[in-house]
Amino acid sequence: MSDLRICRAQDTIAADEAIHDGHTLVSADEMEKPITDLSGVFRVDTNGSLLVIAGSNTTTVWSSNPGRISLTTKNPVAQLLNPGNLVVRDQSGQGSFIWQSFDHPGDAFLAGMKFGKDLVSGRDRRWSSWKSLDDPSPGEYLAFMDTNGFPQLFFKEVQNPVPFLRFGPWNGLTFNGMPSHTSNSLFTHKFVLDDKEVYYGYTLVNTSVVTRVYFSPEGDAFRLNWIERTQMWFLYWNADIDMCSRFGQCGSYGRCNPKNSPACSCMEGFEPRNPDEWSASEWSSGCRRRTALSCPNGDGFRVFKNVKMPDTRRSWYNQSMTLGECETACKQNCSCTAYANIDIRINGSGCLLWFDDLIDIRTVDESQDLYVRMAISDLNITIPSIPQSTSKPADSNKKRQKIVVVVSFLSILVIVILILAILYGTRSKRKRSQVKFPDKTAETIDEKYIMESQDDDTELSSFSLTKISKSTNNFANDKKLGEGGFGSVYKGVLDDGQEIAVKRLSKTSRQGLGEFKNELKFIAKLQHRNLVKLLGYCIQRNESMLIYEYMPNKSLDLFIFDKIKSSILGWSDRFHIIHGIARGLLYLHQDSRFKIVHRDLKASNILLDVDMNPKISDFGLARMFTEHENEANTNNIVGTLGYLSPEYALDGIFSEKSDVFSFGVLVLEIVSGKKNQGFSHENDDSDNLLAHAWRLFEEGKAMELLGVHMRNSCVASEVLRSIHIGLLCVQHHANDRPTMSSVVLMFGEEGALSQPKQPAFFAKGSVPQCYLVSGNDITMTTLEPR
Repeated sequence: MSDLRICRAQDTIAADEAIHDGHTLVSADEMEKPITDLSGVFRVDTNGSLLVIAGSNTTTVWSSNPGRISLTTKNPVAQLLNPGNLVVRDQSGQGSFIWQSFDHPGDAFLAGMKFGKDLVSGRDRRWSSWKSLDDPSPGEYLAFMDTNGFPQLFFKEVQNPVPFLRFGPWNGLTFNGMPSHTSNSLFTHKFVLDDKEVYYGYTLVNTSVVTRVYFSPEGDAFRLNWIERTQMWFLYWNADIDMCSRFGQCGSYGRCNPKNSPACSCMEGFEPRNPDEWSASEWSSGCRRRTALSCPNGDGFRVFKNVKMPDTRRSWYNQSMTLGECETACKQNCSCTAYANIDIRINGSGCLLWFDDLIDIRTVDESQDLYVRMAISDLNITIPSIPQSTSKPADSNKKRQKIVVVVSFLSILVIVILILAILYGTRSKRKRSQVKFPDKTAETIDEKYIMESQDDDTELSSFSLTKISKSTNNFANDKKLGEGGFGSVYKGVLDDGQEIAVKRLSKTSRQGLGEFKNELKFIAKLQHRNLVKLLGYCIQRNESMLIYEYMPNKSLDLFIFDKIKSSILGWSDRFHIIHGIARGLLYLHQDSRFKIVHRDLKASNILLDVDMNPKISDFGLARMFTEHENEANTNNIVGTLGYLSPEYALDGIFSEKSDVFSFGVLVLEIVSGKKNQGFSHENDDSDNLLAHAWRLFEEGKAMELLGVHMRNSCVASEVLRSIHIGLLCVQHHANDRPTMSSVVLMFGEEGALSQPKQPAFFAKGSVPQCYLVSGNDITMTTLEPR
């Protein structure tokens, strides 16, 4: 057996050639490098099987074709193709592949793969999760194409026969339960259904784009795109999961709508099967018909619009029938419970019939119509009465006179209502400059305050409540991005397609108007690439809202503290984010016309744009300092546990050094992927992240603070410098901490750094009890005297 020890890229190995530690297969265009394990030997045997052998041992760890021998294979070779498909073929290039990795998707789904079944060979191409992020053995979750009835995609636990998620049947554009996941400028979907195979796949519009669908150990599906600039995978899309995603959440004939409370309701014409259970929000028993069917003469069909199609495992389909033919087929079969088109493109085509109770229905946007069979009496169809020919003329005249009187009265009533509406509108215009806020103090804000909050070169737009309501689908729950003491934040899309984030003041907000004014005053005057941009405001009726640019990657905490997303955010991205936060904070402290202390710098207040650029947000607690003012004192301690500096938490003294402390905590959290508050480590009795980082630094083991998944892909000097600077920022005494101008210089230079002193809150029990009262990652207020 020959060795491949030469240092050159190659995509082919011949029979009895081997790949040893440190060597790889690389496709011709170097698109993928899937073989990264440095242990063992990978080879192709003379039968065309791929083998992984445990080092010098002859034990076979893995084989592509266990127990199978190809009698026709003469000179098998393994080749890595540009799409990422590792294939075994005859060296002559004749015939089909002997084996290919694309038949075994595992937890990755690439362009050109097929997800589904080969109806001729019986091969079932399904997704299987890894056991964990670093254990590729089969995990707890499967995703598969179920071909009973009309094909549909299911997710399930390996040990549980009942699926937990269903994407719905294919409707010609996408899976019916996922209307937003359609073809776009990056890739196009493909769904094939014929007598030979059933599968879903996608092709790249631009082959220079590297993208994959990832099936995580937790059973979640993500689409990741490779970003060349950062050399890391970027989260492009993930399956929208909400309470209505759970399979059969509302039982048979129940419909789930996450925007409603409660989310489950019976479809029109149906009622709860067990009212007591429904009263207790237990919906699994589902619904039953109000009126029994009377087939074939007493039934009709009610149309339900914009719904996810029911489970199709007990269905029949025909791809060439029209909707009219489909209705006739269902009407003639008393066992048929519903019908619909298969393909929604153009005017619709195909026929799908259900022959069982309808289950797993939910409200979705822009989907197809479902026609459900029910009794005529439940259709709410009014049949106009036919005049009797025996009626007397006098009676007809009297009826006609009554009609004239009623119509005249209604006309007068409509005119009066219109006049009142006009008068009310005129009065509202006069009072528009002063709108009451829905807080307990009944304070007001007017347009004059808005104008005073702006600079001559800063123009804020005034948005109407109607426009904002429309953009957020009337503040729907599925548009909510997050919430806090201020209120809720929603995603909106304006008529021109611009995406926005709407921060809506809660009517019961404890922080309320003061922070609203504070946020408006500061952010309107601040313009920097690392600060979130305020686009405008809406102050109308009882609503007060701030309109920001939308950040598609949401907040930093969702990445660094999440097990899955944390693995997506590599070191280069994290170092880039640390730099951006430092520059944004320097602008607040020094480079803007006002010296501003943020007072609530934390991971959840760092937003990330599409390119993972950080933006500091939430200025509701910020304070402005005069040119010669360096610190201030307060009895009202506000901020978030884990980020407050000791002088602020203990004595109410805050300054720009308070922000520096918070920045230092953030740096250590970004490096480690661990929260400071509530930190624990199996080999360290430290009560917080700062103490743990300090001990590792003192022992010369600072690199151990870095998240495990980044240790083989980081720049060690950058990591060590970031930890060092982070520890300088969290020193106990404010005077020992550097300014943000010094911090930015430290990151830009390679010179020696001063030794950090012991961090704040180092010893157990050093944090005062009043500081420990509240929970993790919430804004707190302490009203005790100092």
